[in-house]
Amino acid sequence: MLTTDTMLRVLVVEDHTTFAELLTAALDRERDLVSVGHASNGAEGVAMFAELRPDVVLMDVQLPDMDGFTATAQILAMSPQARVIMLTAHVTPDAIANAAVSGVCGFLAKDGHLADLLRIVRVAQNGGLAVDPGLVTRVVGQTPNPLRPLKRPLSERELSVLVHMADGKDVATIAHELRISSHTGRGHVKSVLSKLGAHSQLEAVVIAVRMGIVQIRGEAAKTAGH
Repeated sequence: MLTTDTMLRVLVVEDHTTFAELLTAALDRERDLVSVGHASNGAEGVAMFAELRPDVVLMDVQLPDMDGFTATAQILAMSPQARVIMLTAHVTPDAIANAAVSGVCGFLAKDGHLADLLRIVRVAQNGGLAVDPGLVTRVVGQTPNPLRPLKRPLSERELSVLVHMADGKDVATIAHELRISSHTGRGHVKSVLSKLGAHSQLEAVVIAVRMGIVQIRGEAAKTAGH
């Protein structure tokens, strides 16, 4: 039986009281998740993170005192390994572009399915990429300008890692499926980010989709042309 010490602890930063209450209640109904608190603005969210050190933060983009990206930057400056999932009611190219470079591990629309959000909280805590593939596809379609080609091509192994990243898998799962060590898997992820000029897994996937290196179809990512 799971105890409070072994459950995933989630902080909700959201200024819409009804949505926040519904979300925290949903978290508390799960046997392996628990809400540790609700902040109604960015400053309060940063302070609560410092005090509570949750496993995952669900962060609204639009807050009354600062935007969610600013609050996230303060959290990551305090704890670079923090896992922050950005939630938004308005999906725009600018929003996902900001999310991609901000260091968040996920970007989700508020009008998505609750079951998907809860699943992605678990993926994010395990080090995976928490992103709705449909959002990436939609936003990439609104930003058709091609990017410059890679200066250094991805190796076959790095491409395999990138495809798994686009499928939302954590490094441990990628390593297991590719039959490599977790240390080697982390090295491949770091190399992929470097070659794509990305600061996060989310940004790497967005760049790769725009370049046609991978395609996202539903919850699976396939190599382009296959």
